[in-house]
Amino acid sequence: MKLGFFLLVVGATSLAAAAAGSYHVKTKFKVGGEGGWDYLIADSAARRLYVSHGSQVEVLDLDSGAVVGNIPDTPGVHGIALAPEFNRGFVSDGRANKVTIFDLKTLKTMGEAATGKNPDAIIYDPASKRVFTFNGGSADATAIDAATGNVADTIPLGGRPEFATANGEGHVYVNIEDKSTVVAIDSRKLTAADPWSLAPCEEPSGMAIDRKNHRLFIGCHNKMMAVMNAEDGKVVATLPIGEGVDANGFDPATGLAFSSQGDGTLTVVHEDSPDKFSVVQNVQTQRGARTMALDLKTHNVLLSIAEYGPAPAPTADRPHPRPSVVPGTFAILVVAQ
Repeated sequence: MKLGFFLLVVGATSLAAAAAGSYHVKTKFKVGGEGGWDYLIADSAARRLYVSHGSQVEVLDLDSGAVVGNIPDTPGVHGIALAPEFNRGFVSDGRANKVTIFDLKTLKTMGEAATGKNPDAIIYDPASKRVFTFNGGSADATAIDAATGNVADTIPLGGRPEFATANGEGHVYVNIEDKSTVVAIDSRKLTAADPWSLAPCEEPSGMAIDRKNHRLFIGCHNKMMAVMNAEDGKVVATLPIGEGVDANGFDPATGLAFSSQGDGTLTVVHEDSPDKFSVVQNVQTQRGARTMALDLKTHNVLLSIAEYGPAPAPTADRPHPRPSVVPGTFAILVVAQ
């Protein structure tokens, strides 16, 4: 490589990393209401934000933050998956062991599909045209035909699944939280490969993917982000993050990976090369801002938040209960460059 070209590449990388360090809290979309929350997902093309909240899904205008509708009666809602080619959305109803299917345009419920116990994370895989739920209570995944809503099969996972992502080429990857592993699923054959170890990552939670370079970004509860090669399962890098991670994101246009933590930090990581990564910023957000969505049009990060009251008394089932949410304070925090 000639010196001039080398300096040009280094300079461009440095400029990209410097620009990545400019994220800050821009605004807050007030939602209100009561109840906790889990996942949220941005439809960047349709300019909608789907947010789990209590026993319903709030639907916001992605630009103004105005609430434009909701999908009610989703008990124990965890996540939302979108299949625009079929004009369908899918909601995992954890307490009801089912998925609610709704119309993306009208937000009206179209049907249901039975799942395993406590469906949590849910994603759409365009390669197989199937929706996958990851069921924490039965340690398996349910595959649902997105066009018909029919259950295709149930896939045993050998441990408690957390979050997942798809590479768009026929493979789905899922964190197994209690085993600290990743399992790759053939989304067409509906078979699971042998698990890949995530060591030194412990208790993996969030996951995102760089489809071009075949890299998985995985948030771990021992305060690190693990970067895994999605082709062979090797951990190629680890980076420090805050405490209480629950979600990760990757922006292919900027080469930035994100990790949101409940301690009120958003870690921004730059992909310098497929095997080299650097932390470029730790943004102060708000306590409890642990789940995120990424708007690929604006490159904004959106985080669910609320104010907290005192924690309830510990019980045998919940020795470390979460603090209570102050009614009316639920909102979406917008982090932008």
